[in-house]
Amino acid sequence: MGTIIGAIILGAIIGVLARLVLPGKQNISIPITIGLGVVGAFAGSFIFSAISGKDDTKGIDWIALILGVIVAAVLIVGYERFVASKGSRRV
Repeated sequence: MGTIIGAIILGAIIGVLARLVLPGKQNISIPITIGLGVVGAFAGSFIFSAISGKDDTKGIDWIALILGVIVAAVLIVGYERFVASKGSRRV
C-alpha cells in the first residue's frame, strides 16, 4: 500500500514539474497530470536502469527523476494533441 501511495505522490510531483517545463497552459485535469506523472516516473526509472545497469541506489536518482519529467512532458503533449484531435473532428 505504501508503494502505491508513494507512486501517486511521486507521480504528482513529476506531473507538475513536467507541466512547469512546458510552455503555455495545458488543458488537462489534475488526475490526468498525476497519472501521466506516474507513467513518466516508472518510464524514467526503467530507462535509467536500462542505461546505467543500476537497479537500486542510495538517495534520490536525479537522472531518473529528470528522465521521468521528460517522459511525462512528452506524454502530456501527446495527450493534449490526442484530445484536441478528437474534439476537432466533425461528423
